[in-house]
Amino acid sequence: MSTNGAVVRGKPGRWALRRRRATAGAVQGGPSWRPRGVAQWAGAILVMTFVTAWAVVSLVPLVWLFTTALTPSSALLRIPPDVSVRNFSLDNFKLLQERAPLLPRWFLNTVLVASAVTVFNLFFDTLAGYTFAKLQFPGRDIIFWTILCTMMIPGQVTLVPMFMIVKALHWYDSYFAILVPAMAGVFGIFLMKQYIQTLPSEIEDAARVDGCSEFGIWWRIILPLCKPGMAVLGIFVFMAEWKAFMWPLIVLKTESKFMLEQGLATLQQQFFTDYGLLMSGAAFSAVPMILVFFVFQRYLMEGWSVGGVLKG
Repeated sequence: MSTNGAVVRGKPGRWALRRRRATAGAVQGGPSWRPRGVAQWAGAILVMTFVTAWAVVSLVPLVWLFTTALTPSSALLRIPPDVSVRNFSLDNFKLLQERAPLLPRWFLNTVLVASAVTVFNLFFDTLAGYTFAKLQFPGRDIIFWTILCTMMIPGQVTLVPMFMIVKALHWYDSYFAILVPAMAGVFGIFLMKQYIQTLPSEIEDAARVDGCSEFGIWWRIILPLCKPGMAVLGIFVFMAEWKAFMWPLIVLKTESKFMLEQGLATLQQQFFTDYGLLMSGAAFSAVPMILVFFVFQRYLMEGWSVGGVLKG
C-alpha cells in the first residue's frame, strides 16, 4: 500500500513469523517447530507412530539377515526354521572363511574401487554442477537437459554398447572398465547443480573482481560451501558402487579381481543353497555400509536440511 509515493509496509503475518522462526531454528540447529494445542499434539503423535512403525518394518529384513547369519544351517533347514538366540554361533563365518579364501582380497578391491569412483564423482560432478549453475555460455540449458534426459534410459539398455566399447579399448578384465564409465553421474551433476544454485553469486563476483580465475573460484569458494551437498553425493555414490553387481560381473573374469558382491555370488551352489553361508557373506558386506551411514549421517541430514532452508 502506498501513500504519496511512499511505501507503507505492514507487520508480517502470523504464518510469515512462524516461517522465519522455523528457518532461523533450522539454521541454528535448534528445534524448528513444536506442537501447540490438542490437534497439533495428536497429529504429531500420529506421525511419530507411523514413522516408528515404518522404521520397524524396514528393519525386519536387516534383523533377519543377521539372525540367519548367526544361525547354523542345520537349524535353518528345519520346518519351520529354528531361529533363536540359543542357536547363535559363528560357524557360518568360519565356513565363509574356508569357502572363500579370497574374501579379504575381494573386500580390498571393493574398498579401493568404491573410494576411487567416489572421489572422481565428487570432482567431476561438482565441477559440472558449478558450470551449469553459475556460468553463462551458448546452449547451456539444452546441454544440461540433454544430459538429464539420459536418466530415463534403463541401465540394461546400455550394457551391450558399453561392453563393446570396453572390448574395443582392451579394457576387458580390467578395473578401467569399472572406473572410467563411473567417473561422473547424471544424478550427481543434477544434485550439485541444484545445490550450487542456492549459493549467493555476490561472493563469486567479488572473487572475479579480485582477479580469481573460474577454476580458482570453484576450488577456493564453491567447494568449501558445498561440503554438505558433497557429503550427500559421496555417501550415495559410495553405497551404490559398493553394492554394484551386474557390470563387474560382465567385465571381470579373473577371480582375484572380483568385487565383494561378485565374489560372494560364487558361493551359491547349483543343487544346494547354504543360506547360512550366503547370509554370513551378505552380513559381512552390509556391516561397512552400516558403519558408513552412522559415521556420516550428520552430514547427510545437514545436506538435506541446509538445502531445504536455502531454497525455502
